Amino acid sequence: MSDITLHIRIKKDYAAALIEDLIKVNAVEAVDEGDLVDLTPQQKEALDKELSAISSKPNYLQNWDAVRQQLKKP
Repeated sequence: MSDITLHIRIKKDYAAALIEDLIKVNAVEAVDEGDLVDLTPQQKEALDKELSAISSKPNYLQNWDAVRQQLKKP
């Protein structure tokens, strides 16, 4: 299973306790807010555009191995 990063706002005390229990069993990891990156509105718009293209066009991205093969010198 791949790592997935989610940012959540905990609203209830019991939810915070549940998160703490998940951290104890190494099921989730606390991430320092200093590790987060703020995007400008222009960057967010460009990222949203790319993510939309990726979602709507399955062949939008190429397999890295195939690209590397194409770039190999003869």
